[in-house]
Amino acid sequence: MDDDTARPDRHGADDALRGRWRDCLVPARRGADGPDPLPYADNLLARWAEPQRKYHTTAHLTAVLDRVDTLAGHAADPDAVRLAAWFHDAVYRPDRSENEERSAVLAERALPEAGVPAGTTAEVARLVRLTVTHDPADGDSNGEVLCDADLAILASSPKEYARYAAQVREEYGFVPDEAFREGRAAVLRQLLELPRLFRTPYGAAEWEPRARHNLLTELELLAR
Repeated sequence: MDDDTARPDRHGADDALRGRWRDCLVPARRGADGPDPLPYADNLLARWAEPQRKYHTTAHLTAVLDRVDTLAGHAADPDAVRLAAWFHDAVYRPDRSENEERSAVLAERALPEAGVPAGTTAEVARLVRLTVTHDPADGDSNGEVLCDADLAILASSPKEYARYAAQVREEYGFVPDEAFREGRAAVLRQLLELPRLFRTPYGAAEWEPRARHNLLTELELLAR
């Protein structure tokens, strides 16, 4: 598909995401005035569209936002969780290990300028940092929703999971095969060692069994 053919769909998706950004940013201001949301959305969308991304793209952002919507009733502050979804991979370089921290710092810089109060900004940054481990404390309902939404891809169909795994491998194309297999296997084992992958009632019921099956299957394939 050439660029001219792809552009309308991409722009339509971006327009939808701009609307979703506005719809979570404005309520998060808690009635305070703020600047036009659109430049902030465009800056974030440009980040999510960077060429080194194969899985961590606007499609992933959309999927996480969709899952947050599914789980929103469990969150103490759904708008803060949605803002955290926008920022959680806003800085993404596969060859660096501090992406979550840099993404959190970006939120701490951008959100006050965009009119978001300090308390909400701090919560968004905390949630972004939580995606390092995907291990929220008991009772951290906002963290449970964001982490479940981010990990929901693990519970996808075998075909979609295989595509996700291939996209992750493509992002790490600079890593030799053996080193990638070792590193990826370590990540999978770390996830499987969690007492629960999903902390919300919906995630535990709907996603946990299939996600563990997919992780075990990928781990077996990596060992071949």
